[in-house]
Amino acid sequence: MVLDTLSTFIKKQLPVYLKKLPLPEKIGDFALLTVSDWLRLLPLLGILALLGYLTIRPFLPKKKKQRDSLINLKIQKENPKVVNEIDIEDLRSANVCYCRCWRSKTFPVCDKSHVKHNELTGDNVGPLILKKRIL
Repeated sequence: MVLDTLSTFIKKQLPVYLKKLPLPEKIGDFALLTVSDWLRLLPLLGILALLGYLTIRPFLPKKKKQRDSLINLKIQKENPKVVNEIDIEDLRSANVCYCRCWRSKTFPVCDKSHVKHNELTGDNVGPLILKKRIL
C-alpha cells in the first residue's frame, strides 16, 4: 500500500510538479520571478538544500561531546567551596595521585576516572602526582 502510493507519486505527481515549476533559463532571470513563483519553487529548494547539507555533513567539524557544564557534579555539594588539605609528612607511599577531574569515587585520591571523562568530553585532564623523596 505504502509502496504503491510512493510509486504513484514519483511516476505521476512529481513529473507534473516539475513541469509546472517556473525555472528560469538564465541566472539573471531569477530576479524576474514573482512571489508566487518563489513560493512554488520553495519545496524544491528546501529539498535541494537538505540534500546539500546531508552531503557535506560528514566533512563538517565534529562538536566535542560535553556531558555537563559543571565540573564538580557530586563531591561535597553542600559546601560553598571544596578544599582538601593534605600534610606532606602524612604521605605513606612514595607516589600519591590526586584527582583533578572531580569524577573520582575516592576523591581527593585519583581512581583514574579522568580516562572516561576525557573520552566523553574530549578533555585532557590528568591527576596531580606528588612524589615523596626517600632519603
